[in-house]
Amino acid sequence: MSNAFDVLKSRGFLYQSTNEEALRGLLGSEKVTCYIGFDPTAESLHVGSLVPLMALRHMKRAGHTVILLCGAGTAMVGDPSGKQKMRPMMGLEEIESNSRDILAQLVKVVDTDVDGPPATTLDNADWLRGLNYIEFLRDHGRHMSVNRMLARESAKRRYESDEGLSFLEFNYMCLQAYDFLHLYREHSCVLQMGGQDQWGNICEGIDLIARPELAGGRAHGMTFPLLLSSSGEKFGKTAEGAVWLDAGRTPAFDYYQFWRNCDDNDVVKHLLFFTDLDEEAIRAVATRNPNRSKEILAYECTRLVHGPQSAAEAFRTAVEQYRAADPDGKITMGSDIPLVGGGETAVPTEVLPRSAEPVRVVDLLVRIGMCKSKGEARRLVQQGGVYLDSKRVDDVHMEVPEINRLEGRSLLVAVGKKRRRMVRFEDA
Repeated sequence: MSNAFDVLKSRGFLYQSTNEEALRGLLGSEKVTCYIGFDPTAESLHVGSLVPLMALRHMKRAGHTVILLCGAGTAMVGDPSGKQKMRPMMGLEEIESNSRDILAQLVKVVDTDVDGPPATTLDNADWLRGLNYIEFLRDHGRHMSVNRMLARESAKRRYESDEGLSFLEFNYMCLQAYDFLHLYREHSCVLQMGGQDQWGNICEGIDLIARPELAGGRAHGMTFPLLLSSSGEKFGKTAEGAVWLDAGRTPAFDYYQFWRNCDDNDVVKHLLFFTDLDEEAIRAVATRNPNRSKEILAYECTRLVHGPQSAAEAFRTAVEQYRAADPDGKITMGSDIPLVGGGETAVPTEVLPRSAEPVRVVDLLVRIGMCKSKGEARRLVQQGGVYLDSKRVDDVHMEVPEINRLEGRSLLVAVGKKRRRMVRFEDA
């Protein structure tokens, strides 16, 4: 099993962490419990929330326990991090309604196609709303330094702005710190993760846990970068507004098109962040066919949020619209559903000797163990079930391209929608 820290760092998730060496060693040697909090400030999450959710998928896949914390308690205060002015106050009924909708989205994204026990769902309203304010101040508030908290970036910007920082919002950091302490005590949670604007809040919780009078333990933190497009715009925003995970606010086809229309320079980054596909496969396909990479990105992201049927329908609709707009345009996949799908996260790699002699695809399928015989391989080709680098093989006599067998470029071989191999030809 791979180390989740290495996976997250390699794919670009790591912006900041507590002692990197210690955290990497911990995630590589023990199964830990981690959490991320999501305040129900709207009826739906937007695509920016997929960054932490995909990170939790990697943690869960590595065998760690994942807690999805819904912040119905902290939503009554409002997080000032990254905001120019105070959030509008929300009523209890609205918060509880949003919580139900958002929890369903959280679970769907984190648990779909990932083995292991389902993610644990908690709501901080269960312990925050019952706090005795005087006792909280005496038992926990005395350990929180106002000077230190105001120096945290999450509070500092608002404190120095024209709007200022209200006493209500100032308490948000205290409550989030208490959340971490509570989860450490009750669920042995040792790692909090979140966006880069949450670093100060996370550190405050780590400081509370370290206090001998409270827990005397060691906890860790990790944050993810704020994603910007290649043009410098905030990720997830369009001319029409935010891109939502709820199909009622952003229909599946519009959601698909958001990903399909991303800038060429962002494709690899987005595939690494927002899909589970193998890194080598991502870079191999992106190098050869950027448009195909965008189709894969759009399909995979839509499949995860809206399901495979909606993703397939969005793909077909996009293909038909493209044909109508540009009848001479080349669409390599016709009306087929995009090849990559089903939630597999690692593509096995086969290394073969570099070959100056032609290698037929049917022979290659037998050689790498994807077919038991040449007869079976020929039947699969005739049935349209074999792909090289996401392009269907239509000829049983087709040979592996020279650029792969002579120049050492990796080749993505697929049989059906789920069985895949990366093949690389190297000098013996």
